[in-house]
Amino acid sequence: MTETTPGPRARPLSPHLEIWRFHATMVGSILHRITGVGLYFGALILAGWALSLAAGPDAYQAFMELLGSPLGKLVMFGLTLSVFYHLAKGVQHLLWDAGTGFQLPIANMGAIACYAFAIAASLAVWAIAWMTGAL
Repeated sequence: MTETTPGPRARPLSPHLEIWRFHATMVGSILHRITGVGLYFGALILAGWALSLAAGPDAYQAFMELLGSPLGKLVMFGLTLSVFYHLAKGVQHLLWDAGTGFQLPIANMGAIACYAFAIAASLAVWAIAWMTGAL
């Protein structure tokens, strides 16, 4: 089903959500972009950490207390998910660049594997941090 614009030269419109239905690879692409933006903000948090470290012990302690707050931990967990998801999706893109994995069932399995890897790796890192007393 294609729609056209009115006028002397009818051209197809860009697909939109009324035409496309959500599927694993579509959500994966959207999440890859969102996690890229999230990692940009994570870099700003890292820069803030470095600046607080350079500003002295009081500034560093205040920054670490902010990161140790429930909201800070939630943000850091989200960044952990972003790092692992972006990593997994980057590997999938490398495979696609090599010319493999374009078949729909394989692409869908790859997207689901990216979700699973990000969740499992994030939970593992946070479980290790909790068991070692880092949290």
